[in-house]
Amino acid sequence: MPKQDRSTIVNSDQKNALYADAMKELASITEGETNVTALMATVSCVLAEKFDYYFWTGFYIVDPVKENELVVGPYQGTLGCLRIPFGRGVCGTVASSLKSCVVEDVHAFPGHIACDSRSNSEIVVPVLDRQGALIAVFDVDSVQTGSFDETDQKALETIMAQVFAR
Repeated sequence: MPKQDRSTIVNSDQKNALYADAMKELASITEGETNVTALMATVSCVLAEKFDYYFWTGFYIVDPVKENELVVGPYQGTLGCLRIPFGRGVCGTVASSLKSCVVEDVHAFPGHIACDSRSNSEIVVPVLDRQGALIAVFDVDSVQTGSFDETDQKALETIMAQVFAR
């Protein structure tokens, strides 16, 4: 499927079709790959290309040296924040809680970290390994308010599980 304009993505059926296409593409590309960096780079690229409303798309990895801190990983988009402490902002909140978070308006989220002032909505999902340990969070920002919903959340959680917990 070609990349869609944000204005054409108006319902969950259209989003589901795009996510289904992305899942097939990712399954084919990542089959047999075990390098986590390569997998993260590929997921970021495929999803950023598939969805026009994805402004910033990427991973914040659990730092193996600094306890309770995320460090920017593979991503597509403008400059990301380099480090985010657990419990701070949307990404840090998800890292602490291990629960996905859909934010309709980032400016209304207490403690939001503005890596790019053009971002207006955000979704973050935890990325767990096969043993259920947190390895990263997957973060997507949009310049539009209210870009993300339960359809995005379910699809992104499924993609992260299929790619990283297999």
